[in-house]
Amino acid sequence: MPDQAQSRTSVLITAEELEARLESSSVVLLDIRFSQDKAYDPRTAYLAGHLPGAVAVDFVHELTGRPEGFSGKRPLPPIERLQHDARRWGIRSDSLVVLYDDNRNRQAARGWWTLRWAGLDQARLLDGGLHAWTARGHALETAVPLSARGDVVLSSGRLPHFSADDAAGFVRNGVLIDARDAAFFAAGHIPGAINIPTSGNIDPENGAYASADTLKARFAALGVDGSKPVGVYCGGGVAASHQIAALAAIGIEASLFPGSWSAWSADPARPRETGVGANGQ
Repeated sequence: MPDQAQSRTSVLITAEELEARLESSSVVLLDIRFSQDKAYDPRTAYLAGHLPGAVAVDFVHELTGRPEGFSGKRPLPPIERLQHDARRWGIRSDSLVVLYDDNRNRQAARGWWTLRWAGLDQARLLDGGLHAWTARGHALETAVPLSARGDVVLSSGRLPHFSADDAAGFVRNGVLIDARDAAFFAAGHIPGAINIPTSGNIDPENGAYASADTLKARFAALGVDGSKPVGVYCGGGVAASHQIAALAAIGIEASLFPGSWSAWSADPARPRETGVGANGQ
């Protein structure tokens, strides 16, 4: 298993570390704010204040594809379109890309996973999100930056992911994690999945990921210790990405079901279970 500290820094960057790196022109900041609440406008929130030089990313239209059939509500974006947008954001082949939001990095984590899936190894989550930056006394900016066009070349399939047909394999040979909150899991889930809500990965005091020891103990208690394959899903592949980031931060690789429950439940031929189950939490 990789070195614990190295695993965490390959996924997360602290506000203090980012502060030291911002002098470099190779850093690209992506503001990935979004909410299901129709009263919340991410563009308005961005214009009201964002990290210095951060570029606003449209979570729905730039980080996900168009739903169709049993794709689920947040399918992966076409790689050609993602590359076009990434260049417009200013990402170059040598860029350190730091993503954040104001929702404990749930949406930012899906952006992180998508860029890693597309081959951008130097993508990091700002641990603690927007709050971590302001908590250090830093002011936010309102100016919209004019980013120089990037030249990054992306290619799909660089992180493991799976389809609905593959889910049973994780149940038989590994662990299938449902990352939704317990109430959603109890209402309906993929047979054989265990419930490990994403919310438990976060330190409630500062909104950052919990310590490595805390995360390792949490997952190991439910049989997730890196010794067998791990698959993760949620409602639409967003919270699951956050879970995969937590696992990656302690050196455990996991596969994402991008369509997640929204894809599984849309297909009437797919079985479903209800209730918490023996392994739910």
